Amino acid sequence: SVGAVYCIEASRLARNGRDWHHLIDLCALTGALVVDPEGVYDPRLMNDRLLLGLKGTMSEYELNLLRQRGLAARDAKAGRGELRFTLPPGFCWSEDDRIEIDPDERVQQAIHLIFAKFRELGSGRQVFLWLREADIHLPVVQRNGALRKITWRKPAYHSVMQVLHNPIYAGAYAFGRTGNRTRVVDGQARKTSGHHRTIEDWSVLIKDSHEGYIDWRTFEENGRMLEENAHMQKRATRKSGRGGQALLSGMARCARCGRMMRVFYKSGTDQSHRYQCRGDDGHVGAGLCIGAGGRGIDATIASQLLEAVSGQAVQAAILAGQQAAKAQETVRLAVERELEEARYAADLAERRHEHVDPAKRHVARALEARWNAALERVATVEQKLERLRADISAKPAVDPAVLMQLASDLPFVWNAAETDARARQRLVRLLIEEVVIDIDAKKNEFVLLLHWIGGRHTEVRLARRKTGRFPPGRQLAADDVLRKLGGHWPDRELAVTLNRMRCRTEDGETWTTVRVATLRDKLGIPAYDPDAEVPKTISVDAAAKRLGVCVTSVHKLIRSGTLPATQIMYSAPWKIPVDALESEAVRIGLQEIIARRPRQALDKVQDKSMTLPGL
Repeated sequence: SVGAVYCIEASRLARNGRDWHHLIDLCALTGALVVDPEGVYDPRLMNDRLLLGLKGTMSEYELNLLRQRGLAARDAKAGRGELRFTLPPGFCWSEDDRIEIDPDERVQQAIHLIFAKFRELGSGRQVFLWLREADIHLPVVQRNGALRKITWRKPAYHSVMQVLHNPIYAGAYAFGRTGNRTRVVDGQARKTSGHHRTIEDWSVLIKDSHEGYIDWRTFEENGRMLEENAHMQKRATRKSGRGGQALLSGMARCARCGRMMRVFYKSGTDQSHRYQCRGDDGHVGAGLCIGAGGRGIDATIASQLLEAVSGQAVQAAILAGQQAAKAQETVRLAVERELEEARYAADLAERRHEHVDPAKRHVARALEARWNAALERVATVEQKLERLRADISAKPAVDPAVLMQLASDLPFVWNAAETDARARQRLVRLLIEEVVIDIDAKKNEFVLLLHWIGGRHTEVRLARRKTGRFPPGRQLAADDVLRKLGGHWPDRELAVTLNRMRCRTEDGETWTTVRVATLRDKLGIPAYDPDAEVPKTISVDAAAKRLGVCVTSVHKLIRSGTLPATQIMYSAPWKIPVDALESEAVRIGLQEIIARRPRQALDKVQDKSMTLPGL
């Protein structure tokens, strides 16, 4: 048993008052005394217990007061822009505690290149991919205590995004951009840090505090572009173009509910797309809102856009030629800066090797190995620069006459197969804020409201395609259809064909097997006799069952001419000879169809066959 607990500054060492009072409760339960340099206390006595609690409260108050004063001093120093912290690549602290641009030209060029490419490509990920493809290294800050060192590494996505998001590159001193969050998990407090705050919630923001790589206006524009690139957040706002054939991906808004319309692509070789607003279907099952085919709308938007920029095409062609030459020059300069640094590192390794005492062979061998590694790096960078110069010289120079010719024919350039879909989407976003799509049911037209950058609005109407209707020019009466098809198909197939051709009875009803048989007997048309048919033929459904494929695959074989089939009239069922199913051409066509099936579909078929009862 414990008779007494001797404490020296225990109340000060306690994390909070709860720890101190817990110790007092334990001593009171066991009858142990509490001894400190000032006296002996019995926690079972109320006066001693009150005195011990007062000591713990005063110590806790003193610790919190010291911490509060320290944080207040830190915040006050940060408010004056004098608090020093680790600076990102491209900046360093001066002797008078001011932020200044790193004097290393290679570091400056790398930072300038990131911002220039972001303005050109419009996406942080595209900048990262371009840097990777160009094999350009980026500076990274390494700290070892008070020492700060710049190392060069291959581009990482988070490194590029940190440069784009950091306001220090815009000449602003910012502090308190991240905060902490505390939540209770299983009865315990869990604190996490690094949660980003909005600009309005930053503790300190001093604009024009030092020289930056960009101005504050450019930083805000970059921030808006990065928010548009975040497709999983703020779904009611405009999003950036991410490739794909849809020109208005992330820009089409539904006029009925105000939501952004989604893009759905058709599988297969057609690759057509459709703009569809799902409304509240995903939340409350309210059903779809409106939808529209993408090709006609994209063509209309493209014509409006080309008409708007046709007057500036020549100037754009000149700038395009200058930009192409500047891009090659930028990569070459970056590699030349890398070569300069590699040669400096090799010279430094050589001097260190020369100054070492030859008798210390263990030191000389290590320095010699470093020297050899530096020389190998110099040779590697020299070869890289030679390959780059050879590629630049091998590329044909941009002919100004060709650019002017293309500028005079913008539709040809826009519709060319070499034009990237992402480039089209970026051009649309430079001039158009969004496109609001609606449907005029009375006139059967799409209503497109273009919101141009700058506040102008243009309304364009586009005729809707009439779908699901039999062509009026080919529509026949039911009597004529039965005279042509009667005796070739059963009454059930004839009823389906009449309904597909939008034929109706005298009472305006749809056709059934009984009604077809009644009219056929009235017209004196004999019934269908499968045994009398020579040569033997089957329908598309029967052929699909025999071949083990879907009806769509059979139609593909018919359209390609692989499977011979005949139609007595338009929209009538296909008649497929039975002997044609065993031909070599059909067998090869089936193998090609099966080979194009996704692996998941084949796995599902195998799973179904393996889980049959009794197997």
